[in-house]
Amino acid sequence: MSPGRPPGRMKRAAAGPPAAATARGRPCAAGETCRGAVTAEFAVALPAVLLLLALLLAGSAAGVTQLRLEEAARAGARALARGDDAAAVDVIVRRLAGSAAASAVASDGEWFSVTVSGRVPGAVGSLLPWTLSARAWARGESSGPSAAARVPRTGSPQLQGLAA
Repeated sequence: MSPGRPPGRMKRAAAGPPAAATARGRPCAAGETCRGAVTAEFAVALPAVLLLLALLLAGSAAGVTQLRLEEAARAGARALARGDDAAAVDVIVRRLAGSAAASAVASDGEWFSVTVSGRVPGAVGSLLPWTLSARAWARGESSGPSAAARVPRTGSPQLQGLAA
């Protein structure tokens, strides 16, 4: 304690940083200032984060599209196995996979095949030629020639509704 002061009273320290540090920004190593460093780091990181988000959304859109195409191919193969014709299969495929989906039906004896293809929707799907496809096989339930006669053989698949 200094002489002349009553006990319990101490000299107060100056509040806040020195005036030179507040005027020029937070001091960094070697006496330099870091003013604007956070803005520059944010400007560099933001495009990378946005690109990552766009790729994640495109990947999820592709996954959902693939699931829709697989379900449409299975439903089309079941319809062929029941004895429906290729036009009815095309209606089923377009209802499940969307109006832009293309379907191809083929027959190999008593086995029927339906191949469905479609493009990935969204901004990334329109920029990249990203076409997905799914195929399903089913054995015909009727042994008569009626169902097999309506579907072409595997050597010449019939394309219906080719999407542009």
